[in-house]
Amino acid sequence: MSSSTNGPAKNQFKNIFVTGATDGLGRAIAIMLAKEGFRVFAAGRDAQKRAALEQFAEEHELPLETLPLDVTRDDSVSAAVAEAERRAGPIDVLVNNAGIAIAAVMEEISIADLRKQFDTNIFGVIRVTQRVLPGMRERRLGRIVNMSSIAGHVSNPLMGPYSASKHALEAISDAMRLEVASFGIRVVLIEPGIIPTNINRAGAELSSQYLTNAAESPYAPVYFGFLRMWQKRVAAAKTTPEECARVVLEAIRAESPRARYRVTREAKITMAMRWLLSDRQLDRLTLRMLGLDGEAAAVPEQAQIQEQLQEMIRTR
Repeated sequence: MSSSTNGPAKNQFKNIFVTGATDGLGRAIAIMLAKEGFRVFAAGRDAQKRAALEQFAEEHELPLETLPLDVTRDDSVSAAVAEAERRAGPIDVLVNNAGIAIAAVMEEISIADLRKQFDTNIFGVIRVTQRVLPGMRERRLGRIVNMSSIAGHVSNPLMGPYSASKHALEAISDAMRLEVASFGIRVVLIEPGIIPTNINRAGAELSSQYLTNAAESPYAPVYFGFLRMWQKRVAAAKTTPEECARVVLEAIRAESPRARYRVTREAKITMAMRWLLSDRQLDRLTLRMLGLDGEAAAVPEQAQIQEQLQEMIRTR
């Protein structure tokens, strides 16, 4: 365990609550923070993954405990936070990491799936944040770290539902940052590009009803172009979950954190393009990347789309 002098004591933070912490970015964040001496409560839905993480923590003698949490349920949020407070006292830092991604064109996505997207990525964030903010406000001490995405600034075809949730998270975080500033609480956004984790597989599974029927959709070329582009981006992605976790650690340790921390080279390039190019220029570039810049895009065979889907589901 690290005994670095610029750890918890510097800004008085001790107890950290991480949602969606049993896999992917959340797991990497929870482990890194525990290694740096913070007492971490890693919360998530999957009991098997919680048990595996708890075993890892015990083997490495880390101050990390897991808790069951479903951010879409008020009672689950209240119970998880209450249990963390019972064991350790007030929550000093909240890392809102729980999230899902559903890929579908906007004409075809069901309202039920759109609600599911927002219930986790937005209402889940609000549920947990509203539960911990009163205590932070009373102590005039705290930090909220919201895991956003570069998709909160730039949206691609099929990513409308996910991007909409991240655009909303950006707006909510900007408002909250100003609302709580006078109470000594800081709100920070982490904005990664593509980092290969199990969210890719989980997202493909959540989107399966749309992707498996894509060959019969009038949007078949869009689905196929997206899947092909996504595979290339995932294959080219170099940033690891641990590197993203280091940025979260930096945002927590900073006495005066930035409002936004962009992670991955792709995220920084994408934002530069967003500012430098007009909407029309960016649209043309995206359509070219999707193979949709011709007058008539070729419709792939159903087997070809299915093969791409299976490859996407296998990506970790």
